[in-house]
Amino acid sequence: MTEYATPDAHGIYVISPSSAIADPKTLERASVRLTKLGYKVAIDRQALAVNQRFAGTDAQRLSAFSRAIKQKLPIVMASRGGYGLTRLLPQLDFKAIADSGKRFIGQSDFTAFNLALLAKTGAVSYVGPTACADFGANKLDLLTAEVFGEAMRGELEILSFETRDADSIDCRGTLWGGNLATLCTLIGTPYMPKISGGILFVEDVNEHPYRVERMLNQLYQAGILGKQKALILGQFTDYRLAPHDQGYDLPAVIKYVRKTYGIPVITGLPFGHTPMKVTLPVGAKVGLATERGLVHLVLDEHEH
Repeated sequence: MTEYATPDAHGIYVISPSSAIADPKTLERASVRLTKLGYKVAIDRQALAVNQRFAGTDAQRLSAFSRAIKQKLPIVMASRGGYGLTRLLPQLDFKAIADSGKRFIGQSDFTAFNLALLAKTGAVSYVGPTACADFGANKLDLLTAEVFGEAMRGELEILSFETRDADSIDCRGTLWGGNLATLCTLIGTPYMPKISGGILFVEDVNEHPYRVERMLNQLYQAGILGKQKALILGQFTDYRLAPHDQGYDLPAVIKYVRKTYGIPVITGLPFGHTPMKVTLPVGAKVGLATERGLVHLVLDEHEH
């Protein structure tokens, strides 16, 4: 277990690599809350920049990564998701980012960075809360903050969660994934990790079940999904069924996936565009086991 001597060792540097922050008050609120939780917080000088829908020009957002790896705080957190990171991937110096030893964390559009870093360097980064959407929300989910803190302190050894629908499995592999739509945009690019025997987790928002199925089909037909040991489904939120769906919903998609892909499926991962979300290490070797109604992700398998 890693131990840090002072709260400052948990310092957070906030950057805006994707969409512009709609309400600057959320960033201010996030800074106050994180400070109260014991973190030293520094906001990148261009975090509130705006250029069309983006948090500044591509050059401005790229420069934020350069500043992030040079400053002293160990955690680099995205202010929010949205769109914009795939525009930056060809210009990012992934070796310098990996060599910096910083712990990068974000969600949604940040999946493009998580997976590109893994593909290019093998370095571990994190999916989890963002500054504005989570720590700057009207109400902070305390469990989200607690799990984030444990993960950043190296104390999160086993993550257990309830499930209503999980295949029986006991395996080990590389944990990878994130936002499903963003992940699929990387297929066929140098930024898609080549992982066999992995444990893939996905989530999404505003995606009808048929679109979720279509993206999973794309992953399967591209020869990616069939190489994984398990598929973990997070939260799929804010979609609306239509009368002509006639019973076709997310459970129908899951049934189709099991029948068509022949891969173990686990549901219920508390991660997605939801107030409560866990923090997960993308690229880490983990264990996965299920028992009746419970799933266990073993994030630290060191011997005691």
